Amino acid sequence: MGAMGGLAGFGLRPRSPRKVNVLDLRECERARVTRDRRYDGLFFIGVATTKIYCRPVCPVRPAKACNVSFFPSAAAAEAAGYRPCLRCRPEAAPFSPAWRGSRTTVERALRLIENGALDDGDVEELAHRLGIGPRHLGRLFQRHVNASPIQVAQTARVQKAKRLIDETNFSMAEIAMRSGFRSVRRFNAVFAEVYRRPPTAMRRFGAGASPTSFSE
Repeated sequence: MGAMGGLAGFGLRPRSPRKVNVLDLRECERARVTRDRRYDGLFFIGVATTKIYCRPVCPVRPAKACNVSFFPSAAAAEAAGYRPCLRCRPEAAPFSPAWRGSRTTVERALRLIENGALDDGDVEELAHRLGIGPRHLGRLFQRHVNASPIQVAQTARVQKAKRLIDETNFSMAEIAMRSGFRSVRRFNAVFAEVYRRPPTAMRRFGAGASPTSFSE
């Protein structure tokens, strides 16, 4: 696993041969219906009928094309009001390769966020560590991740918490602390906002499928 393997689902916008900064919708649709593993982590699929977002390799029956939207990152999908699929687990998606130029700055920022830069600090401090202004950092995140640094940090905390719930027997207080939340109350509120259920219910649920996790 690479240096940023723990920060899943924050792939930078893929760069096409035409060097456009948007997702190629036809290419994404082909990858979605064929579950092409080469695209895993490069984009995410939001299903309007369930308000759930998935990886391109999600094992459930693909939703109708008219009901899907594509996002360049998990944070972008969550910012649009979608919650993670419990079947394909976006928090486990591979991180896509970083690119040169401003993408390298965003990659560095994502690494710092993974290491807790926004758990104890703010965006202005993060930007200072990168040698740029906070507004410019915000613009870079919108260009390459389509979500703000704060949204990315929140998604990273929730993803880490979800992995700890699935893979450890830590108490919820311990998980909250290890995930970067400043309080259990905040952890419970944010987790429930993202997954539409409290973390304690998720542990009882385990790694299996929920009827609400299926696409339609």
